[in-house]
Amino acid sequence: MFIKSFASVAVLALLLPTTQAIAASHENPNRIDATHTLPDAKPGECYAKVIVPAKYEVRTEKVMVKPESEKVEVKPATFDVAEKPIVKKEGFTKIKVIPTKFRQEIEEVEISPAATNWVTDLSRKGIPASPALLAAAKTNGVDIENANVNECFKEYFVAAKFEQTQKEVLVKEESEDIKITPAQFEEVEEVVTIKQASKKKIYKPAEYEVIEEKIEIEPAKAIWKKGEGPISKIDNSTGEIMCLIQVPAKYKIIKKTVLKSEPTIDLVEVPAKTKAIKVSKLVSDATVDKIKIPAEYKKVTITKKISDPLFTWRKAGVTGDGRYTGNQICLKEIPAKFAKIKKLVVDTAASTVEEKVEALTKLVKVANVATEAEEIRTKIPAEFKTVEKRSKISDERLEWRRVLCKTNMGPDINKRIQQALKDAGVYRGPIDGAIGRGTMIAVEKYQRQNGLPTGGLTIDVLEKLGVM
Repeated sequence: MFIKSFASVAVLALLLPTTQAIAASHENPNRIDATHTLPDAKPGECYAKVIVPAKYEVRTEKVMVKPESEKVEVKPATFDVAEKPIVKKEGFTKIKVIPTKFRQEIEEVEISPAATNWVTDLSRKGIPASPALLAAAKTNGVDIENANVNECFKEYFVAAKFEQTQKEVLVKEESEDIKITPAQFEEVEEVVTIKQASKKKIYKPAEYEVIEEKIEIEPAKAIWKKGEGPISKIDNSTGEIMCLIQVPAKYKIIKKTVLKSEPTIDLVEVPAKTKAIKVSKLVSDATVDKIKIPAEYKKVTITKKISDPLFTWRKAGVTGDGRYTGNQICLKEIPAKFAKIKKLVVDTAASTVEEKVEALTKLVKVANVATEAEEIRTKIPAEFKTVEKRSKISDERLEWRRVLCKTNMGPDINKRIQQALKDAGVYRGPIDGAIGRGTMIAVEKYQRQNGLPTGGLTIDVLEKLGVM
């Protein structure tokens, strides 16, 4: 609770000459002074003159940045296209070769005749019998010449002898190869007009340049700012010393596009277009040459037997005189071996077929002027840009506002004010209850941050801080 004072009328009387002196010392012709009459104060209340800042509003204004212009389009000339036939290649005789056709035949050639061999056993473990075994068998009465296949005897074996000879086998019969010498041509050029001469209109667009224009967006004004003088305060109720500062007007540079030169149209002669076309002329017709291809042979190895093995031992399973020696020989049949040889046999001989090739013509497109070029003009409207301008709607004014003074201040309320300012982030000094320069600077900073009138510890500030 504030301490009530019964001397409020005397306090106001003392403040009056001081505030008049402030008004005279900080004279501003645009400021409204609403302090000519004293406020309706209650006992224990104190008032001081405060500066209520001027109010401004931002308005938008349209500025032309590009003047009206004209767009010119050129409609090109049109052409009628006609087709003209040209002989590109003369007719000639084409000879097609039908190559020799072969068919494949397979011939079976015996490379090893059938034979019989004497072995020690009819199974796979058996080995050929030696000549001594066969001689012993024959001496002992074995009829080797009349022995049956797969008969076994107790004898020594002498292997049969063979020799190999080379034999030529035909694998590809004699044939013919046909070679064609193609027809010969020479190329000549023929010049053809494919587009007639015409006139062309070339549009040269208008040229523009960009200029800069300085536009005022905020008029000059006078504002009060905190200053310094011989003393830091005039008295305990009027706040800090204030200086009237002239703030210059604000301007903005706008870039504008201005017409530099008008668009023009130039008439240009377009020459006719010609094209050189290559044409093939027949020099010599195609010819045919036949070449003999000799037959092909392949050498094959043939094995022939030149001597038979000799057998002497008894037939297995037949009892007789003598002792069995433990050696066994058997007559085993070896089948003849054959090889399959692939050979190519002429099925159809090579031949030729003549074919007449017609002359080759080509249609060339030729363009004739149908309509001349013409121009089309279109109006392009001017371009505008919206610019923001800041203007004053009310001047700053002096008003009486309720404040704290020595009659209604004490250490407790002062500490609460300092704590509230520190919580608001504008005061960093000690909480000691002494309202000094640092505390008043924090008060003015808080007033400006919250759009409150400046000039002292007003009740508006205390209510905003939540102190009362």
